Amino acid sequence: MFHPLPGLAIALAGAGALATAAAAQAPEREASVIVYGDDPCPAARDEDEIVVCARRPEDERYRIPAPLRRGTELRERSWSSQAMQLEDAQRDGRPNSCSVVGSFGQTGCTQQMLRNWTAERRDRRRDR
Repeated sequence: MFHPLPGLAIALAGAGALATAAAAQAPEREASVIVYGDDPCPAARDEDEIVVCARRPEDERYRIPAPLRRGTELRERSWSSQAMQLEDAQRDGRPNSCSVVGSFGQTGCTQQMLRNWTAERRDRRRDR
């Protein structure tokens, strides 16, 4: 009867020897550099070093990196509109909230109706 287990053990031992040989031949130092415009890519210090250069346009040299920049939707909103949005989010549970939650929640239903009417009217004017 043939057992594939001894053959598998020999193959795995051979693969491990290949992996250690490849690791022994790997360069000792790697460098990744971003260069801007026509700047030259820095040369390797010795033959065991690999230098990888990514080239970017010159106008991005002093910019904030793209993942850290804010989106345009945040820049277009004023502080007053952000404050109004936060106030609306916290309105439930406060007096004059038109809600069954909190004290005097039912007293704000007329104010909510007027706020909605004003927002719809503003949207219609903006669409024209």
